[in-house]
Amino acid sequence: MFSIIDIETTGQSYKNGKITEIAIYQHNGQEITDSYSTLINPEMDIPYFITELTGIDNHMVKSAPKFYQVAKKIVEMTMGRTFVAHNVSFDYKFIQEEYRRLGYDYHRKTMCTVKLSRKLLPGYQSYSLGKLCAQLGIEINGRHRAAGDALATAKLFNMLVDRSDLLGNPKAVNNYKLF
Repeated sequence: MFSIIDIETTGQSYKNGKITEIAIYQHNGQEITDSYSTLINPEMDIPYFITELTGIDNHMVKSAPKFYQVAKKIVEMTMGRTFVAHNVSFDYKFIQEEYRRLGYDYHRKTMCTVKLSRKLLPGYQSYSLGKLCAQLGIEINGRHRAAGDALATAKLFNMLVDRSDLLGNPKAVNNYKLF
């Protein structure tokens, strides 16, 4: 069982930044079984360059829920599942920091589709989500938006599962360094 996640943030630093949007696709190893997506009020100004990249501005998040208001839903949707993301350390550290600020210790097994792609699909010039998906024919509807990027990651994850023994061989999971 997997939770394929993407977030948008106010910047690159999880220590100083906040989440502005999250999307979660629950995946059973064969298909998406549930999804959740919401803007999040970061309780700080969104820098202009982030708005230019994501299209998310201060007005859009003004009436969005704050992280503490969606924290329970995120815990429920990721409980007992592997946290999957493209460059998982970025998304995971931001989410862990948001929970730390609430006094909660958030831990999940993680899987990185960048690392998996490099192992299972060698030879590409770039493993960034946009470039890799373009080369593989995976359409991203809403680039640099959580739902669009998370859905593209889920499609990439499907390809990786199809090309590996990832789910059929428990020892293979250890070879892909989930933690």
